Amino acid sequence: MPVIYHIAFANAWAEAKQKGSYEHPTLKSEGFIHCSLDNQVAGVLERYFQGEKNLVKLVIDTDKLTSKFIFDWSQSTADTYPHIYGPINIDAVIDVLPIN
Repeated sequence: MPVIYHIAFANAWAEAKQKGSYEHPTLKSEGFIHCSLDNQVAGVLERYFQGEKNLVKLVIDTDKLTSKFIFDWSQSTADTYPHIYGPINIDAVIDVLPIN
């Protein structure tokens, strides 16, 4: 069971559970939802979420995803990151961990 992670606002996750799937605004603007591996989460939090509150870390079982995911190169960090090219189905999220 390969696992990836996505940082979300707790209220966005609560809405997604009601709707049945999670969509981040980048799905429309960039065509995918940004995710990360465990060792990349701290850097993502530092770069994009400093000072933010009510964050959760979605633990995603990639075997359960109904949308395609692939690893894409990020020039800004010189690393590859997993991206999900569609909504995240709720049952693919196997855990939700509070960040702050």
